[in-house]
Amino acid sequence: MSTLQDHPMALFAISLLVMWASSWVGNRLRLRRQAFEDAEHEDLIVVAGASLTLLALLIGFAFSMAVGRYDQRKNYEEAEANAIGTEYVRADLLPAADAARVRQLLKSYVDERILFYTTRDAHQLKQINEVTARLQHDLWAAIRPPVTANPTQVAALVASGMNDVLNSQGYTQAAWWNRIPTAAWLLMIIIAIACNGLVGYSALQTAGKLRLFAFLPAIVAVSFFLIAELDSPHSGVIRVAPQNLISLAGSMHEQ
Repeated sequence: MSTLQDHPMALFAISLLVMWASSWVGNRLRLRRQAFEDAEHEDLIVVAGASLTLLALLIGFAFSMAVGRYDQRKNYEEAEANAIGTEYVRADLLPAADAARVRQLLKSYVDERILFYTTRDAHQLKQINEVTARLQHDLWAAIRPPVTANPTQVAALVASGMNDVLNSQGYTQAAWWNRIPTAAWLLMIIIAIACNGLVGYSALQTAGKLRLFAFLPAIVAVSFFLIAELDSPHSGVIRVAPQNLISLAGSMHEQ
């Protein structure tokens, strides 16, 4: 399931096919039986309606979770850019040689953070994370000697700013790992299959008009697609654009 979460278009195609197939199977089972009594058909309509209501609530809940996680990733991107920009300015408080070293490292660091947001390749992402970890070590090593040599409140500002830079990357990474649980996806899919089967079973249309049943599978598949898009940080069309980091990188490289 986690693989499908990272490929929204594949999830859309498979869910559309599975939902339509469940409607078709439900309708075929209906055609094997004799005609419904009116009371039995009304009961089936009630059960199908209640099941569809539950499915709608689950999809709405999952969509709310996906939107919340998407907004969280956007907020952390902004916070990360602010932390890096603040530390870039505070580097002026260091001796000239140390300040130049810290600024150069921060320029390389912000470039790696932009790549983290824009890359789609898993192997390249692993390399980016390795380079980022190395740059974080170098950044802390660059400020440690001047700060420990002159432990004043001014030096504490530099150390605090660098701590914010390192922490902001950790918060961002945690937000990108925070996905909709697989169990929630499985629950939605199982209930969606059951709902489509009930709709097909309770419908009065014949098998020749089964194309009418494509509307519910299409709606469910589109809903799953949109949720997966919002919940897939490194894939799909809807992704967090590092606009703040790009703007910061432009201003840093101009100096």
